[in-house]
Amino acid sequence: MAMKMWASSTANALRISGASKAQLSPAFSLSRCFSTVLDGLKYASSHEWVKHEGSVATIGITDHAQDHLGELVFVELPEPGTVVSQSSSFGNVESVKATSDVNSPISGEVVEVNPKLSETPGLINTSPYEDGWMIKVKPSNASELESLLGPKEYTKFCEEEDAAH
Repeated sequence: MAMKMWASSTANALRISGASKAQLSPAFSLSRCFSTVLDGLKYASSHEWVKHEGSVATIGITDHAQDHLGELVFVELPEPGTVVSQSSSFGNVESVKATSDVNSPISGEVVEVNPKLSETPGLINTSPYEDGWMIKVKPSNASELESLLGPKEYTKFCEEEDAAH
């Protein structure tokens, strides 16, 4: 299993060229174990990210998560107006390997869903932090953001999780 995950990570790293990472243009990024973690985002231990800007928070799955899932072929997302709860499933992603729930890192009302993902779910693989965002939420409890991991903590969490497998 570890060899299979390593091979998947290596293949993904080779597919993601320096040019595609240059498009991210983060103020800071950590790249370990072939996954990118961006500064300015908060992370859930279930591998979702959230970017809170003004009254809206954008949510998606991390580069680490998409790497482990493999090529995504289907995404199921909620309708705008749906209320999501922290740590509860709001949708799922189907890859060539498995179907996985996607949990919301914060509570709130869905105000927008990424329309591109219904036609092109692979955007999550190629651009998990930009074009592959999943939902935008109006947070109902902004203090929930404080319970999430920062970039360094999330990187350490992923390294420990990968080492355990």
